[in-house]
Amino acid sequence: MNDIPPQADMFGADAPDPGKLLLIVEDDAAFARALTRSFERRGYEVRTSQSVDGVETALDGALPGYAVVDLKLAGGSGLECVKMLHARDAAMKIVVLTGFASIATAVEAIKLGACHYLAKPANTDDIEAAFARADGDSSIAVAARPTSLKTLEWETIHETLVDTDFNISETARRLGLHRRTLARKLEKKPLP
Repeated sequence: MNDIPPQADMFGADAPDPGKLLLIVEDDAAFARALTRSFERRGYEVRTSQSVDGVETALDGALPGYAVVDLKLAGGSGLECVKMLHARDAAMKIVVLTGFASIATAVEAIKLGACHYLAKPANTDDIEAAFARADGDSSIAVAARPTSLKTLEWETIHETLVDTDFNISETARRLGLHRRTLARKLEKKPLP
């Protein structure tokens, strides 16, 4: 008799398939929602957390096969999250996203267990390609997209908005822009 219980008995009848369970750790709620919708359309079950501290609650005992982690999180570093997730399951495919790419952080992320490191803006195709490459499929190319001036401008505006608690007038003042100019720029957010 086999003493090892089946997965459904170990984790409950509603246990998610770890092969299609994805954790997104991203403090930008709008970006996290967009990624969640996109991955759900591709058949993933998605769990999200806005911080390293919220990961355990988001997972609720589940073990995802994939994770997308923002490097710069409010109240902590995404590298802490990568280390924690890798310690939980060394086979988990972890992609680190950042708007502030540097060689040092890329090397550190890979050392801690990430399978790939992508500069924002990265879309679902880029992330899935990174997961596929981690599975050994080197025929799938991860887009090497140069960061455009508009993207850099948007990232600077977004960071300043976050720093000012989304106060448009204060953000405009800090950036040296007229408030209406900033409002127009916000309406024309660049797409990845």
